[in-house]
Amino acid sequence: MTDAKLEKPVSEQTWNTAQGTPTGPQITVVEKRPPGPWKTAWKKFMHNPLAVTGLIILLIFVFAALLAKWLTPYDPTRIDMMFPNLPAGTGGHLLGTDELGRDIFARLLYSTRISLTVGFLVALVSVVVGTLIGAISGYFGGWVDTIFMRLVDVMNSIPLLFFNILILAIFGSKVSYMIMILAFTSWMGVARLVRGTYLQLREMQYVEAAKAIGVSSWGIIFGHLLRNASAPIIVNATLMVGGAILSESALSYLGLGVQTPATSWGLMLSNAQEFMLTNPLLALYPGLCILIVVLAVNFIGDGIRDGLDPKKTTIPQRRLAKWRRKYSKSGI
Repeated sequence: MTDAKLEKPVSEQTWNTAQGTPTGPQITVVEKRPPGPWKTAWKKFMHNPLAVTGLIILLIFVFAALLAKWLTPYDPTRIDMMFPNLPAGTGGHLLGTDELGRDIFARLLYSTRISLTVGFLVALVSVVVGTLIGAISGYFGGWVDTIFMRLVDVMNSIPLLFFNILILAIFGSKVSYMIMILAFTSWMGVARLVRGTYLQLREMQYVEAAKAIGVSSWGIIFGHLLRNASAPIIVNATLMVGGAILSESALSYLGLGVQTPATSWGLMLSNAQEFMLTNPLLALYPGLCILIVVLAVNFIGDGIRDGLDPKKTTIPQRRLAKWRRKYSKSGI
């Protein structure tokens, strides 16, 4: 019997009723409980080197943002015109200073706070709104589905970048406004994904059983169907973080995102464009941060997708190919 384990012999003895003599210790065979889907997904995720590397990198940036006050003694907004454009490692400045004498390393650390906050909040709000609309549309169908899907079509027909620029130009460039407008224009993909998943799940037998015992429609939507549709939602939410960070950087680069004295990677790129020929490192540092974080988030998303895919295996492809050549009759 596979995946079975033998317990130690129990101390009680069984008796032969015909002869009245003990027959010896009894051995109990207990089936080993198979791992759950989330434990299996975590095991697959940890066997993915790119996903683990991305997770480590993202955690480094998160902890650097949280501990920025203790990692650098400099104020990122302090201007010191006595020491502008210092090279890296001069005067205690790890990465040097910019054109206004501000410490570049301190500005990168505090920019990480804003960029990651915008990325995670935009992804969270977009997933909540998109999941709610997609779940209602997919479960009820009919005119409800028609109204919500036409709304999605209208939103997808709007040039989002120009729409974001217009809204931020009218209402101002506060971080809270930027988070709201980015979330407002990012939920449509989640809604379509959740709707398609719910259209398949609502035909399952357990949904009919839940209806038969009197479970309400909202109980079925959020109590039964949501947990079964959570895998694609989690993957999509992870990938949306990188897109939100890129959108924030683009708006800040155009001067419509984070404003001075606050700082973000996009704003640092915008300030560095005048010094690309004289001091290209001013643009290199924030550009590398954006590149590394977005790649790390995408690697994590790919790892979660592979972990939640039941068709994926943790056995390396080389070992599978070796086993096929060794044990397959056809040799393929």
